[in-house]
Amino acid sequence: MTERTASVVVIGGGQSGLSAGYHLKRRGFTSALTDPAGDRTFVVLDAEPAAGGAWRHRWESLRMNTVNGIFDLPDFPKPPIEPEEPSRTAVPRYFAAFERATDLPILRPVTVSTVRPLDDRPDGELAVESGAGTWITRAVINATGTWTNPVRPHYPGQESFAGLQLHTHDYVSAEQFAGLGVAVVGGGISALQQLEEISRVATTYWYTRREPVFLEGGFNPEVEGRQIIARVTADVEAGRPTGSVVSYTGLGWTPYALAAKERGVLERRPMFTAIEPGGVREADGSFTPLGAILWATGFKAALAHLDPLRLRNEHGGISMSGTQVAGEPRVHLVGFGPSQSTVGANRAGRQAVNTLLRQWKAAEMTPAGEQVRT
Repeated sequence: MTERTASVVVIGGGQSGLSAGYHLKRRGFTSALTDPAGDRTFVVLDAEPAAGGAWRHRWESLRMNTVNGIFDLPDFPKPPIEPEEPSRTAVPRYFAAFERATDLPILRPVTVSTVRPLDDRPDGELAVESGAGTWITRAVINATGTWTNPVRPHYPGQESFAGLQLHTHDYVSAEQFAGLGVAVVGGGISALQQLEEISRVATTYWYTRREPVFLEGGFNPEVEGRQIIARVTADVEAGRPTGSVVSYTGLGWTPYALAAKERGVLERRPMFTAIEPGGVREADGSFTPLGAILWATGFKAALAHLDPLRLRNEHGGISMSGTQVAGEPRVHLVGFGPSQSTVGANRAGRQAVNTLLRQWKAAEMTPAGEQVRT
């Protein structure tokens, strides 16, 4: 297997990875593909076959007028987009245009299996092992998002269920469930969107672990938005595992939530206690026949390839300082924690690059100010 070098390896080519690549190039880093002997080089390794990141896999009915908003990539305003266009085509097209304009060194499809230290030195090099060979690097900016790590809860009897079981990750359209009795499990944004859609062609039952909290009034990014980011930031800086997006934000009365409410769909049930071949056993002991279960139970950060670096603490969280992993300055996580939103992903890409450069500049100076090799 080939072995190549790059000063920085960006893992993931979604919004946060593209933002990091843009800022690396803007700050003078060159392509590790065309300038392998350069002083400061970088490469972006993306598992997708083309531009778009996880947006390539969104369900067909998720249109641009129903997504939470796509913040512009750095210095590249979005062109006008039809509100009714599926996000799975509109966003990848926009990302592809950005890639052409910036000419970032992106290799795809490349799946990273492992990131490991080459030796015991805290500032030593890392080996990024992938399906396209190994990259030796000084630093990793990880931008792998959550799409490839769906949360799939397990309930007693789940394997015996004779109907259809899907996760949001595998959801295509409501037509998959036409005419069935469908349990939609989950209290997040995707769960509400899919509940509203499916309820138009099937009989739906909505299950959540906790009573959903709907926000009354509007959402002001400069007030509530900043408060939410501060809460998530406090959690990651303390090394606490972060919760779902909705656990911080609550649910808004979006058009699809209002539509579901008006049609009597938002009748939440407590979680069932067991799954049987023909349906579920309710908390009160009664039985509800079902033809399908949709697990709209969210996603967690896809970080298994970083396990050899032992980033997690005893609580399962990762302590962070900005985008940098506390105690592991060679690794930055972008699109993680408070930077999971599209605007946060952009800012995190810039912050990671600026932090790396400050760190490297300090490492290149002795206490007396004398230049040294690193």
